[in-house]
Amino acid sequence: MRTSEQEFIVIRGMGSVSGLGCSSSEVKETLASGKTTFSPFSATDPSPVSRISSSGEASIHALVQENPVYGTLDRSVQLAMVAARQALQETNWTSADLEDMGVNIGSSRGATGMFEQYHQEYLLNPTGRLSPAASPNTTLGNVASWVAQDLQAAGPVISHSVTCSTAIQAFANGVAWLKSGLAKRFMVGGTEAPLTPFTVAQMKAIGIYSTLSADNNPCRPLNSEGLNTFVLGEGAAVFALERMTLSEMKTLNQPQVLVVSAVGLGFEKVPSKTGLTPDGQHFQKAMQAALAQANLGPQHIQGILVHAPGTKAGDAAEMEALHQVFGNSLPTLHTVKNQIGHTLGASGALSVMAACHLLGVENLTSNSGRAKSKQHFLVNAAGFGGNCASILLSHLVSE
Repeated sequence: MRTSEQEFIVIRGMGSVSGLGCSSSEVKETLASGKTTFSPFSATDPSPVSRISSSGEASIHALVQENPVYGTLDRSVQLAMVAARQALQETNWTSADLEDMGVNIGSSRGATGMFEQYHQEYLLNPTGRLSPAASPNTTLGNVASWVAQDLQAAGPVISHSVTCSTAIQAFANGVAWLKSGLAKRFMVGGTEAPLTPFTVAQMKAIGIYSTLSADNNPCRPLNSEGLNTFVLGEGAAVFALERMTLSEMKTLNQPQVLVVSAVGLGFEKVPSKTGLTPDGQHFQKAMQAALAQANLGPQHIQGILVHAPGTKAGDAAEMEALHQVFGNSLPTLHTVKNQIGHTLGASGALSVMAACHLLGVENLTSNSGRAKSKQHFLVNAAGFGGNCASILLSHLVSE
């Protein structure tokens, strides 16, 4: 039964694996240090990429050792499973709580590594025969379904791809289910393992890939040099969301009370398959929608995790959109792409993770039964095809 008391969408736990690390403390330390995580793609291709940390590789190895079946899955699925386990561990949910927990984890490219492997086998096999695992292992739906299987969740399971705004649109789905009362808990996020020859070649073909060396800060979002500095990275981030009243939040007795206040979506008619309008109309629509949902004005936002992929056109369009929405008084702008590059469908989730670390938090100690927001951050993500998503995160304190 729903309560008449005000409810919030609370971030109960989060997990991630990327070049930043594979634990909350490691990620926080790397973010604070500003350390970059780039290396050459291969011995023959010096193009910079960002791989997951050694601790992340150790976690994947442990996952595969635990269950041999997990070794047959695409790397994108394995990354999502590692991150989802971390997120669940931060909650105190019981097995009964997982009975109706939903899972929505998306990816831009999905099982691209596994798909390329099976396709190569097909081309080399004169009979044209393939393993029966080829189809199920390369479907996009196997990302969320394997996470649900691993966590023993029994609620709705959703996988989707909306290019680089995929992860924040997963938040939008989860929030909608929770607010409607159709679910009490949801796992949401994004994952990407695009460091394959074919995917790197695709990005280079667009003409945006960084020509800077891996040891020379190759990804430079919002750079003033007029350079295209797009760099591919791999990673995943997953969040445990729960619909809670203020009374329920107080019983948690934990210092972090971060909520999803709104998720705005924007769409624009693009000038080309990979282009966007010069004034970033989809950025404007998404940010304005998020602010309107939360009943906040631009002056209430303390910081923004920008999408800024390090491309001349993309960065310029987002900056113009920011000025259209916020005028000349921009909030503080942040990015993680200068450290880990662009992780495509996982990028929005990894930016949300960074925002959570940047937001200050306190205990809810008042008995007044009311809450106000102390800090608000926006996180932007946009992708090919004219789509954009903007999530508004708030730190609540009682009054």
